[in-house]
Amino acid sequence: QRAALQAKGSDLEPHLLALTATPIPRTLALTFYGDLAISTIHELPPGRQPIRTELRDRSALPRIETFLASEAEAGRQAFVVVPLVAESEALTAASAEAEVERLRAALPTLRIGVVHGQQPADARNATMQAFAGGEMDLLVATTVIEVGIDVPNASVMLVEDAERFGLAQLHQLRGRVGRGPHRSFCILLSDATDPLARERLEVMRRLSDGFEIAEADLRLRGAGNLLGTRQSGLPPLRVASLFEPRHVRLAQRAGELAARLTAADPTLASRPELIRLRDDFTAADEEGDAA
Repeated sequence: QRAALQAKGSDLEPHLLALTATPIPRTLALTFYGDLAISTIHELPPGRQPIRTELRDRSALPRIETFLASEAEAGRQAFVVVPLVAESEALTAASAEAEVERLRAALPTLRIGVVHGQQPADARNATMQAFAGGEMDLLVATTVIEVGIDVPNASVMLVEDAERFGLAQLHQLRGRVGRGPHRSFCILLSDATDPLARERLEVMRRLSDGFEIAEADLRLRGAGNLLGTRQSGLPPLRVASLFEPRHVRLAQRAGELAARLTAADPTLASRPELIRLRDDFTAADEEGDAA
């Protein structure tokens, strides 16, 4: 396998290797334009279970809490993720400090812990290790658990105020469950009425493939500035659609021709008209990024 991989990339000398389950819109757009060579792994790691995703509003909380209790009684564990550490006057959203107290009152028989980024690292790590070791039934957390947490016994991910998280974040959070032999669930809790917010959450409910989610995110948010720093929104130069197959084929063909041309003439000395076009395009992109 290693030899096959080396042969596949024998003509490449990468300076950067990026790995992601859900590329941000601009990164995905760069793969369409040929600026990034991409390899896609479609298979799930061994032992992973499919995750059932449900979208509910807060009126469903009593039923969800009953479900959490039943999973704990069966020996399973659950995550409850919230957007805030503490309650805020500026934002109406669930907080870790308030939610852990509410859940301890609502589910007094469950062992419930809390982790967030404002805790001392030692205390946070001790709580995570206790949860991983089965000493807690439910862990209330912020996005500090988004990556690097592997608890095969966890079967439920409840995300409160889910509209406040990005699609990539939600996909990463969902991936914290379904790592063991148990059927697993991701519950997105949201009272949002904004059509775009509802559409984003429907994407999560409907799709499980990270690359498909990234494509939907690109459609919803735009590619951003390919030569600048803006990671979403419409690019300053709009001449084609990344979702029109004919345009994608044209962009791929242009990328192949550009690679051949720059390999033969890296400074474009023989093509001054292309130098002017490149400079004009770069200037327009920088202006768009500044705007």
